[in-house]
Amino acid sequence: MDRLTNTIRPYAWGSTTAIPGLLGVEPTGEPQAEMWMGAHPGAPSRLDRGAGETTLADVIAADPERELGAAAVAKFGPRLPFLLKLLAAGAPLSLQVHPDLEQARAGYADEERRGIPVAAGHRNYKDPHHKPEMICALTPFEGLCGFRPPPEAAALLEGLGVDALKPYADLLRAHPQDAALREMFTAVLTADRAEMARTVAEAGAAIVRLGGPYAPYASLVHHYPGDPGVIAAMLLNHVRLQPGEAMFLGAGVPHAYLDGLGVELLANSDNVLRAGLTPKHVDVPELLKIVRFEPADPAVQRPEGNGEEVYEAPVDEFRLSRFALAPGAAPHPLPDGAPQILLCTAGRPKAGEVTLSPGESVFVPADEKVELSGIGTIFRATVPE
Repeated sequence: MDRLTNTIRPYAWGSTTAIPGLLGVEPTGEPQAEMWMGAHPGAPSRLDRGAGETTLADVIAADPERELGAAAVAKFGPRLPFLLKLLAAGAPLSLQVHPDLEQARAGYADEERRGIPVAAGHRNYKDPHHKPEMICALTPFEGLCGFRPPPEAAALLEGLGVDALKPYADLLRAHPQDAALREMFTAVLTADRAEMARTVAEAGAAIVRLGGPYAPYASLVHHYPGDPGVIAAMLLNHVRLQPGEAMFLGAGVPHAYLDGLGVELLANSDNVLRAGLTPKHVDVPELLKIVRFEPADPAVQRPEGNGEEVYEAPVDEFRLSRFALAPGAAPHPLPDGAPQILLCTAGRPKAGEVTLSPGESVFVPADEKVELSGIGTIFRATVPE
């Protein structure tokens, strides 16, 4: 197996302390938003097998079947199909959705055909892959996920006592639920920006004054004054995850993480369509093709199983599980035949002969057997059997 050296992405919304705290290093004062573990071309992990440092992507490209296993290569091609991250939100992320596989392939092909550079700010599809994801809390973790029932969202808007929001609440009450969500969401994102900024300012003052059920939206008002995403976000369910709890996010589900440190496992893609809470490109017509306008209660889950605790996700690209290794417990052998990334989040457990500290990770090739021992917590990312 290979000990990984991983890149930390300094996105503006990142916490300045959460990832350094886990790693046991001094904060730099700069935001540290995500640590990537995998072979994504944007920031592939690095390793050294004795001939100097190289990337995990290059190692896989040199011998895909050895590193990934024949079954994974047959299904996904010669690429690691998942990406593991530490995600540390110190401020709200953008309100966003991800395309399904068919939408990603079509959108990517269209933008390639039109000659839009992959690095262009107005590019929607960076690759032809979908991006389902699972977030598991390491600390108390807050987010917004999935649409509320329209009457509930209407009541929340009406409770602010802002006259300019009454037409939006009326839209939510005037149509069947899926149509109501689409109408209101579209109206907010296509409204006159100056007028919407005034509405958001008035709503923001009420949000801060009232607190209670409006408290989760106060950080949006603070970080994104005048952004229509503040109003659109009030259509979504507020979710609190306790450490060890997780939620799965499928295609078309609008969401925004607000605060906390978690382990995120996702399909190896970078396709994001934003709806607000961001200075980045918002393509409203394309976004409306992707969003699934249906109420959805976020399915918060705790892992199931003895020894290996599994977080269920209805996807082919990844499988997330957790091992809480206790004193005196027998070693846990892991199956081979598929690629694995093991991430330590607590203690000093061992993967084979490699001792891991919090924040350290290893890549286990498909042809290698390994067992876990010692005391601590290890998250395992792999593909389903």
